[in-house]
Amino acid sequence: MLPVRILHNPRCSKSRQTLQLLQAHGVEPQIVEYLKTPLDEAQLAVLFDQLNISRIEDMMRPKEPEYKQTGLSSPVTKEQGIQAMAAYPKLLERPIVIKGDKACIGRPPEAVLALL
Repeated sequence: MLPVRILHNPRCSKSRQTLQLLQAHGVEPQIVEYLKTPLDEAQLAVLFDQLNISRIEDMMRPKEPEYKQTGLSSPVTKEQGIQAMAAYPKLLERPIVIKGDKACIGRPPEAVLALL
């Protein structure tokens, strides 16, 4: 079975709920606290592809104060979004569960069950 990782923020209720849901399904994921260990631009680019989404904004948190600090406005290019999330890890939507070459944003938490 492929290992499962969760990009996790323990202060986020959805992130905690997603972790609990995985564990309830017998999955003990590798927990990556991405605010303590931020992803670099290359890792964020791979993650974008793994999520299979069309807009970089779908993996960002535009309501965070850091979003305004970046000066970004919609539409955001992939390069702009990746640079912003590398500089401000708090902009990365959470939680994200990764299994193999696929990833899913846990909003709602049950969305990640499709990876299992």
